[in-house]
Amino acid sequence: MITIFNRKELLITLDMKKQSEIREILSANNIEYVVKTTNLQSATVVGSQRAYTGNYGINQDYSYEYKIYVRKKDFDKAVCLIN
Repeated sequence: MITIFNRKELLITLDMKKQSEIREILSANNIEYVVKTTNLQSATVVGSQRAYTGNYGINQDYSYEYKIYVRKKDFDKAVCLIN
């Protein structure tokens, strides 16, 4: 089980295809991972950008941020595999 105490951030990307490819590589090599997905267009404390502008001019391909975490002990192996 990956927890906040034994994990290390492997990658941050806005590209859904790239995060999917990385996850496939990690799975194929039996490296456990956790993905944290953040909607960059979601509401914040002061309101959402979308409330003011709608979807006009926003590239939907980059509206989510993906952070991939692995165990600290697997980090070096994971870096070698994805490079």
